[in-house]
Order: sequence, then structure tokens, then C-alpha cells
Amino acid sequence: MNKIVIIGGSKGIGSAILLQQLENNFIYNISRSAPDISHPNLIHFSVDVLRDALPEIEAIDTLIYCPGSINLKPILNLSIDDFRLDFEINVIGAVKVIQHYLPALKKGNNPSIVLFSTVAVKLGMPFHSSIAVAKSGVEGLVKSLGAELASLVRINAIAPTITETSLSASMLRNDRMKENMVERHPMKNYLKAQEVAQMANYLISDKAGSISGQIFQMDYGLVTFKL
Repeated sequence: MNKIVIIGGSKGIGSAILLQQLENNFIYNISRSAPDISHPNLIHFSVDVLRDALPEIEAIDTLIYCPGSINLKPILNLSIDDFRLDFEINVIGAVKVIQHYLPALKKGNNPSIVLFSTVAVKLGMPFHSSIAVAKSGVEGLVKSLGAELASLVRINAIAPTITETSLSASMLRNDRMKENMVERHPMKNYLKAQEVAQMANYLISDKAGSISGQIFQMDYGLVTFKL
């Protein structure tokens, strides 16, 4: 039974990963709110990752950092504090937890880290400047740490298109908006949290033992195809 630390496993993609991994692994969830589930394989720590001290955990096999933001505004409506906060949530938070748990990961079995980017890094999209800047930092971190930790810990990132979670609820708040989002994607769909969780499940498994420093696009063709 592996030990998995999930940062932000109470909602969205993090919750989907937690639920899919819970039966066969021991999960430490670290987030401000507790998951809506109790289980003998789950320990929750109520922590604000950006402000609070992180709990000490001995020897872990996987670290998954899920916090993110969707702050979509024209550039003139974004303040410097908006850019700073998005960078702190997406990059500084990830750096903080990696630095804290790296010694424990080095004691783990086939240790790995999974972070999250966005399709907006590869595909220029209006109103995405703040989040694209932040997630570009995530992708740079994956590449650099992948090389630095090549013989010790694997690290990869998933870059999803819009995913149906509470974070994206305002963009999918009615049937018309959902239909428009489907039509935007060449493969005529957008993501559910469970699909993204399945990719994370693969990346932390022994089946992905040869993979590190990679960014995996889950985009229903949005970045790759033009029809």
C-alpha cells in the first residue's frame, strides 16, 4: 500500500484522484477544507498551504499538487496582485510542498510528483495572461526538476482543457455554455475530473516508470487540431 500526499484533495480533480486511489493506498489530504468522506485509509490535515506550516510525514511514495486558479480578465483589468496571487497558488505553493516533502519522497517506492498546468500555456487564449504565466512556471519547474531529480524522483504535469469542477462552474453554468464548450473542441467534448484523475493514476504507477519531465496535454484536440 503506497502513501500518497494530495494537496487539494477535497474538491475537483484532487477529489477525483483521492476517491480513485483510496481503496488501495493510504492518502494524506492537505487542504483548507476536509473531503466529504471518511475512510480508514484517509488522514486529513486542515492547512492553508501558502500560509501555514506543512505537516511532517515520514516516507511517502507520491506527491500530487492540485491547487489552481481560473482568473480570466483582460490585461488592463488584471492587477499586479492578481498576477502575484496566481503565481503563488500555482508555482510557489508547489515549490513549497516539494521542498518540504522531497526528503520523504526520496525514501519512497518509485517516488513521483504530479503537478497541473493548462492548455493555455501552449495555445494563446484571450484573457488567460495571468494563469498562462503561472502555469508556464509550473511547466518550467517540471522540466528543471525532472533533470535535477532524474535518478531519484519522477515529476510530470497534466495540462487539461476546461474540466467540469467547481472551479470552472461559472464557465459551464448552463446548457448553452456547455454546448458552446463542446463545439470549441475538435473532438466535441470537454473533460470530467475523473478522466484527469485516470491520467494522474497512470503517471504515479509503476507503468510510467520511464516517464519524467513531461507535460501531458488532455485537450480533446483543442491544441493539436484545426478543423
